[in-house]
Amino acid sequence: MKITGNTILVTGGGSGIGRGLAEALHAQGNQVIIAGRRRSALEATAAANPGMKFLTLNIEDSASIKSFAAHVASKFPSLNVLINNAGIMRPENLLAQPDDLADAEAIVTTNLLGPIRLTAALLPLLQKQPHSAILNVTSGLAFIPIAMTPTYCATKAALHSYTQSLRYQLRDTTTEVIEIIPPYVQTDLMNGSEDPRAMPLNEYIAETMELLNTQPTPAEICVKRVHGLRFASESGKFDETFQALNEMMH
Repeated sequence: MKITGNTILVTGGGSGIGRGLAEALHAQGNQVIIAGRRRSALEATAAANPGMKFLTLNIEDSASIKSFAAHVASKFPSLNVLINNAGIMRPENLLAQPDDLADAEAIVTTNLLGPIRLTAALLPLLQKQPHSAILNVTSGLAFIPIAMTPTYCATKAALHSYTQSLRYQLRDTTTEVIEIIPPYVQTDLMNGSEDPRAMPLNEYIAETMELLNTQPTPAEICVKRVHGLRFASESGKFDETFQALNEMMH
């Protein structure tokens, strides 16, 4: 994808990886719109980056997504890049779950249905542009799950599969499909912002932007730190990597 001169929507853009990507892309001369549920976080991010726009979005609500997409198309008709980044991660004890399974259902709705719904709602607008791109943020945990967060890992694995199908279906169009596959990064997701085992956010964003600037852009954006997870099966190391990861995070 071309890395400058775009109009870019980043979901979950008020914090963590979403904010990091939004700020880096904003600095490269793109019109960036961040979206999310927490207005305070969006306002703070936009205020720190003059010219950046923000819109609130309840990614769990299908009706809200449709009205949001219509608003985006009206206010930003040149939108040509969608970054599906919003996500939640919660631990689950599968031996002692509540009857309503609220956490699991919220994770599926936010992490999987959210990107699918938003992509469907905005694809007609993206297809009108001379060049466009959809970037789905998955995780190294799509390939090696952490057992303590089973539904989160399952949604990221499903989003990886969906992204592959989306890329194939759009292969003859002007819409590029890219998967961003982060490792464990220092963000507020699962309170990992101070964990020394996680990759510093600024280092992750810098290496990711370097890969996004590569031409042609790789179909998968994998920093070196995530290679062990992403390619564990291909290298015949799935079992040992799964065991080591889960012992480390236990």
